Amino acid sequence: MSVSTETKNAVTELITIMTPVLNEKQKRILYGAAAKVLGHGGVTAVQKSVGPAKETIIAGKKEIEKIQGSESSDLPEGRIRRPGGGRKKAKDKNPLLYDYIEEIIEESTYGSPVNILKWTTLSLRDIAEQVKEKFDIEISHNIVSRALEELGYSKQQNQKNLQVGEPHPDRNAQFCFINNKAQEFIEAGDPVISVDTKKKELIGNFKNNGSEYRRERDPRQVLDHDFALPELGKVAPYGVYVLNDNTGFVNLGTDHDTSEFAAESICRWWFTVGKNTFPNAKRIYINSDGGGSNRPRGLQWKYQLQQIADITGLEIHMSHFPPGTSKWNKVEHRLFCYITKNWQGKPLIDIETVVNLISSTTTKKGLKVKCVLDTNKYELKQKITDEQANTINLEECDQFGKWNYIILPAKG
Repeated sequence: MSVSTETKNAVTELITIMTPVLNEKQKRILYGAAAKVLGHGGVTAVQKSVGPAKETIIAGKKEIEKIQGSESSDLPEGRIRRPGGGRKKAKDKNPLLYDYIEEIIEESTYGSPVNILKWTTLSLRDIAEQVKEKFDIEISHNIVSRALEELGYSKQQNQKNLQVGEPHPDRNAQFCFINNKAQEFIEAGDPVISVDTKKKELIGNFKNNGSEYRRERDPRQVLDHDFALPELGKVAPYGVYVLNDNTGFVNLGTDHDTSEFAAESICRWWFTVGKNTFPNAKRIYINSDGGGSNRPRGLQWKYQLQQIADITGLEIHMSHFPPGTSKWNKVEHRLFCYITKNWQGKPLIDIETVVNLISSTTTKKGLKVKCVLDTNKYELKQKITDEQANTINLEECDQFGKWNYIILPAKG
């Protein structure tokens, strides 16, 4: 039976009007009914007119035939499609898709190399386009939106957490320098580490922020003051976060936080973990902020880096974050924050407890942390002599030499 164009248009209009108010099963039956009414070529006509997959229309026709033949549906009660039916999710088709999307976002940040979406200027369609260009995978902006939601990202309001005063004019350029050089080292198989000292922690039965699960009406009892106990004191966790393999190392110091302590912490990481993980490495890239024991203005930090170079035989490539941006150091976001979360609500009653809590820190993305105790004494306000200063074998990089430089092992 030949169907007129007027009839086809009427059927198309009917489907268009009804579709928004129907569920999936009802739409499927409507498509099938329309195809049946149109007769030969009806499936193709419906598919071209309103866009459903031919398989969906054919399935609808079969359900119409069952209804007309008084056959009971083989769908489980309360379901509108068979278990496992429907189009496969994009993630199921390509298990690495979400990793690709996250990689695109991380490469497209402005002002911060770690706060991913907060600073990106990419739209959903931009991300989809870059995934296609870089990985040859075609996806819609809707898939990108679902991926971001499942990855834990969301649209958020602005927060007043920027530094007081004008940002340094070279901030974004320095971030780009760090990102590019880190990528170069990682691709070459050389270690890239982010370092810093976590705030000092009181040892003893003190209140620790956060909460823990306990029996109802049985809160943990702690001291009613936060004054350091002389016999227990404080600890200074120096963290080393390895960007290459998402691992962390913490040197738990019991004395002062000095440049010598920082250098000792990096050396301990190298000889405990790094040397075995990167057996062929001839160089290392270190990122840190520009204050405290890591500050580049004085000679102390550079002299200590020279000691690391001489002891390990490694070229030390060093980059500092611009002023006011230390909170974006990766060790803060990928190591320290998880340590804090792991011990929240638990008093750090002794050093052994601190070591165990740090060492047991993990994440869903596979973070592993090793913690060692450092009971060495580190003197404050040590002066570098002219003779010691002359041993520093330093080369400034062409771009922002005050923030980026290389310490070479002593010759001979």
